[in-house]
Amino acid sequence: MVKRDRSALIFDNPISNHDYQKAVRSKQRFIKRFGDDQNKDYPVTLVANKEIGELLGVSDLLVGQRAENANKEEREPFDHEKGIIIGNIRMGFGHYRIAMAMASAAHAFGYHPYWMDLNSYPDTTCTKVISAQNDLYSKGSRISQKSQAFNRIVWEPMNYEGFRKLSYNASDQKNSELMAPVFHNIPKDIPLIATHVWPAQAALHGNMKYVVNAIPDNWPMALHLAEGSLHTIQTHQAYQGYRILNGMQGAKVLRPMPEGSLVYTGHYVDHELTANVEKDCEARIRRKEAKQPMRFLLTIGGAGAQREIFAGIIRYLLPLIEEKKAMLYINVGDYRNVWDHLCKEISGLQKLSVEHFDHWQETQAFAQKALDEPIFGIHAFYHQNIFQAVYCTNLLMRSTDVLVTKPSELTFYPIPKLFIHRIGGHEKWGAIHSAEMGDGTLECEDLPHVIQMLELFLNDSSFLQEMCQNIIRNKKMGLYDGAYKVVQLAMEMRGKHNEQ
Repeated sequence: MVKRDRSALIFDNPISNHDYQKAVRSKQRFIKRFGDDQNKDYPVTLVANKEIGELLGVSDLLVGQRAENANKEEREPFDHEKGIIIGNIRMGFGHYRIAMAMASAAHAFGYHPYWMDLNSYPDTTCTKVISAQNDLYSKGSRISQKSQAFNRIVWEPMNYEGFRKLSYNASDQKNSELMAPVFHNIPKDIPLIATHVWPAQAALHGNMKYVVNAIPDNWPMALHLAEGSLHTIQTHQAYQGYRILNGMQGAKVLRPMPEGSLVYTGHYVDHELTANVEKDCEARIRRKEAKQPMRFLLTIGGAGAQREIFAGIIRYLLPLIEEKKAMLYINVGDYRNVWDHLCKEISGLQKLSVEHFDHWQETQAFAQKALDEPIFGIHAFYHQNIFQAVYCTNLLMRSTDVLVTKPSELTFYPIPKLFIHRIGGHEKWGAIHSAEMGDGTLECEDLPHVIQMLELFLNDSSFLQEMCQNIIRNKKMGLYDGAYKVVQLAMEMRGKHNEQ
C-alpha cells in the first residue's frame, strides 16, 4: 500500500504544487545540513527520571547514544499495560509544562509516564532539525523584544497568520519525516501524548498506533495539525476554529476536520494543582482578609524576555514589600544571568532577597512550608536543571496569590493571573479566554496598565476574591480537567483497538 503523503493533502484539502515543492525543498535542506538517518537502528531504553521521577512517576525514554550510555542496572522494561509516552520538545517552557501536566494526570491514574523529549537525542537528525528551528525561533523572539519594527512587521504576523496556513503545516509534515527514525524501536502499541505537534507528526511517520496531539494556546493554527492523530483542544472557541480550519487558506472555505478527529477537553493542568483548587483559593481569600502580604509570583522564562516590564513591577513593589504589604516569588528558570541582570538594574533587590538556587530539596521544602506559614520579603529561584526550573513554578503556584505572566500556557492554570504583554500575536487569545472565564486579567500592554492591575489586586477588597470564586466554580464545571481527559482518551484508543 502506498503511504499517504501528509504534505500534499491535509484533511482532504489539496496543497498547491508550489507549496508542496517548497516543503520538499525544506526537507532537502535539512538533509544536506544534518544527514538522513532513516536507516539507522537506534537503541531505546527507559531509566528513572532523577529530577521529577519521584514526584510524577516519570521515566526518561532514551534513544541513540543516550540509550547506549545508560547504566544497565538502571534500565527499565516497557510496561505494555500501564506505560504511556509523553512526547515533547523543549521550545521555551510551555510545551514542557503541558507535558508535566500530562505526566501528573497519568501518574494520578496509576499509569507509568515515559518522558520522550525529541530535542534531547543529539546524535539523531531529529534533534538536530528541532534544535536548529528552536534556535531560530528563540532568536526571533529576542529580536522582537528589542525592535518594535521587527515585532510589528515580522514577528507578530508570523506568529499570528504565518503559522496559521496549511502551507506551513505541509512543510512541517515533510520535515518531521526526518524525525521518524527515533521511533523505529519503540513499542508501537504504547499510547503517545504529544505536547508539541512535531512529536505527534514524527510518531505517525514512525508508525506509532495510538497518538494524541494535545494542542496548546487558543488561536487555531495549521502549525498544530497532525493528521492521523486524535487532536485535543482546551477551549470551545479554538475547537470551532480548528474544526473548520478557519482562515488556514485565506478566505477559502475548506473541508473540515472529520468528526471524531478533534475533542474539547478543557485546560491541561497538573493533578496536584487541580485537586487542591478549593483549598488554595480559600487560603488566598483568608490571607487577603487578614491583610497579610499579597504574594506575587513572577515567572521569567526564555532568555529573560520582557525583563524591562518585570523590572518595573519589582521597582513598584519594593517599598510595599518593605512595608509588608506585598511579597515576591521570582522564578528565573534556568537563566541565572536574568537574575544577575535584575540585581544590577534594581537597587536594593538583592538585599531584600533570599536566593533559593540549585537546591531542589530545599525548594520543595520551602514551597510546602509556604502553604501554611507567613512569608515575607523576596524569594528568588533558579535551577540549572530544566525539569526543576519549570516545575518550580508549579510548586510555588499553590501558595501564590497572583501569578504575573505573559499569556502563555500558564494562561490555563487555576490561579489568579495578571497578564503582561504577549510575545507573538497568537498569545492574546489566551488572555481573552482567561478574562472571560474570570480567572485572569485583561492583557496589560505596558507598564502603567500593569501597575494599575497591581493596585486593584492590592487595594480592592473583592478583586482577588472574585477571581478565586470563579476558579472554584470553573473547577466544578470541569474546566481544569483537560489533562485527565487527554490521558483517558489515549488509553481508550488502545482499549478500543484491542476490543476489535
